[in-house]
Amino acid sequence: MEHHYDDCCYGPIQVGQEVPDFELEIYDPVQHDFGKISLAELKKRNKWTVLVFYPADFTFVCSTELADLADEYDNLTAAGAEVITVSTDTVYTHLAWKREEKFLEKAKYPMGADRNGEVSRLFGVYNEESGLDLRGTFIISPAGVLVASEINFYNVGRNAKELLRKLQASVYVAAHPDEACPARWEQGSGTLTPGPKLVGKVYDALKG
Repeated sequence: MEHHYDDCCYGPIQVGQEVPDFELEIYDPVQHDFGKISLAELKKRNKWTVLVFYPADFTFVCSTELADLADEYDNLTAAGAEVITVSTDTVYTHLAWKREEKFLEKAKYPMGADRNGEVSRLFGVYNEESGLDLRGTFIISPAGVLVASEINFYNVGRNAKELLRKLQASVYVAAHPDEACPARWEQGSGTLTPGPKLVGKVYDALKG
């Protein structure tokens, strides 16, 4: 059944809920061209979808965040994800920013233009007064379920290595639903199998 934005819930989409389909106009830095990308398309390709909302092109913290994201992009795609950065700027502004800002030299991810704030509202990051997005990061499974959500205010930048860790953990538990990833879990480290025998014995399970 086709979903519509206002059918999913009375407020922004919540972790554990199915994300309704959306489409974004993009600037593709690899193809040096404009295009479109949709959640439905990514689900058909069995991709995890990572959305990285930020306030605006040609700003300061955003430049450092997108450079940090570019450094981890290959690792994120190797984990099975497509990463899309999103702001309310136009695709033309994305192109100009990519061309002018040295911090964006290595950027290969699609740069989404949410001009009317529709997708941003869906995820609860759109500021109605300023028309800008908060710093929101969201991980969507190949089944279309929102599994991770992080929202920061304008003046606090994010860490792409932590995003990679959360994506890898989400991929792992999707493949091993009886297990759980403890704090600071990294790919290849130990996990937990919840059950009666684990109650009061978490230290022993991880340190023993």
